[in-house]
Amino acid sequence: MALLIEIPDKVARAIRIPRKEQKRLLKIELALSLYAQGVLSFGKASELAEMNMLEFGLLLGKRNIPRQYDETDLQDDIAYASGQ
Repeated sequence: MALLIEIPDKVARAIRIPRKEQKRLLKIELALSLYAQGVLSFGKASELAEMNMLEFGLLLGKRNIPRQYDETDLQDDIAYASGQ
């Protein structure tokens, strides 16, 4: 299932982004915002932004958005690294 968000024409014309870049850049901004709010995981946010995890992580750094990484994430990474 895909989600379609409608932006009124007047608003779309007022966005100061070149028309052909709007879709891509708005998806990135949405991904950053949802990740920063804790609504979307890092992996899903990078997927929404259509960026690999390294690119998305670097963008978070440029925007001063802290990585959300807790004890559960650490345990998951340890389990993954040990092949469990």
